[in-house]
Amino acid sequence: MSRNRAGIVHFLFFCFASSTTWADLTLNMPYGVTPMSHAIYRLHMTAFLICCAIAAIVFGLITYSLIKFRRSKHATPAHFIGNRTAEMIWTAVPFLILIGLAIPATMTLGQIHNTDESTLTIKITGHQWKWEYEYLDDGIHFYSYLATPYAQIFKNAPKDKWFLLEVDHPMVVPINTKVKLLITSDDVVHSWWVPELGVKQDAIPGFVNENWIKVEALGEYRGQCGELCGVYHGFMPIVVKVVSQDEFKKWVSDQQKQMAQAVSTTPLNKNELLKFGKKVYEQNCVMCHQPNGEGLAYSYPALKQSRVVTAPLEEVITYVMRGVPNAAMQPFGEILDDQSLAAVISYIRNEWGNNLIIQQENFKLDATPQDVAKIRAQLQSS
Repeated sequence: MSRNRAGIVHFLFFCFASSTTWADLTLNMPYGVTPMSHAIYRLHMTAFLICCAIAAIVFGLITYSLIKFRRSKHATPAHFIGNRTAEMIWTAVPFLILIGLAIPATMTLGQIHNTDESTLTIKITGHQWKWEYEYLDDGIHFYSYLATPYAQIFKNAPKDKWFLLEVDHPMVVPINTKVKLLITSDDVVHSWWVPELGVKQDAIPGFVNENWIKVEALGEYRGQCGELCGVYHGFMPIVVKVVSQDEFKKWVSDQQKQMAQAVSTTPLNKNELLKFGKKVYEQNCVMCHQPNGEGLAYSYPALKQSRVVTAPLEEVITYVMRGVPNAAMQPFGEILDDQSLAAVISYIRNEWGNNLIIQQENFKLDATPQDVAKIRAQLQSS
């Protein structure tokens, strides 16, 4: 067997022997679970098949010409000047193909932004690096954070199935219900992208883009931020949980009760305060300032034994609430409630030896919601 034939046989063997591997590859867009994902998929496959047909004809003619008129046959090339019929055909056919693709594409594009007859409205706001959800009809509001353990992120534990695709609080919607999505951003451009739902909508600061979903199957559907939005762009997963109508009503009731309880939260003791503060820190601060509080050189300053953290309590609260203009440090007074701010400020002032410096200076160590509320009132009045 010649070397060329042996190579071809080996290539075909590996192609067929690894058929299960090929089957596992996601080489095409998903059919999805919404009417729009179905329409987009059909449009995509129509265009794909037309392209395949054109490619087959063109490459078939090229192959035929290479074989039929190869040099060894001493073919004599034909000489002609112009062919009006051929020119009309190769002009009209591409034009008709493009029109045939443009009409359904335009109709599909119009359907994507037709939010009429929606019975539920959710406002989605992108932040570095989390998503904010507001159920405008039910008064529900929460943030959705990455839930992948940091031991996995920093390679101290094996990665699980949903590495960087799990959140602490998914967006919940009822099945077979048209849901209007209002998508915007609070800082830079993000993109709310869930492939199975057929949605990839940019979140742009100062603009509100509309889209909609109507999910036809129960389950959890995962996505990510689809627009490069900073150093931790990959830490903005999306999880949409689709439940029955009865389950959704129960979820709404439970969320409303939890929000009411959060308003009237009883004071936390020291251990509870620091435990809650650590959770808030891991959700909002650890990406930049790192688990050890040492930050990242030249980009994100250290909190360990930092003058900013060990300053008088009122100054620290003001700094955290105001943020740093034109930097990744957001004004967390607009994002976190008084309890969360008090907890995270208390946590960073007690960690990494900061508490020893603060005690030497005789500054107040721990923050309370009342301390935060006082500074918030001062900032609002100034």
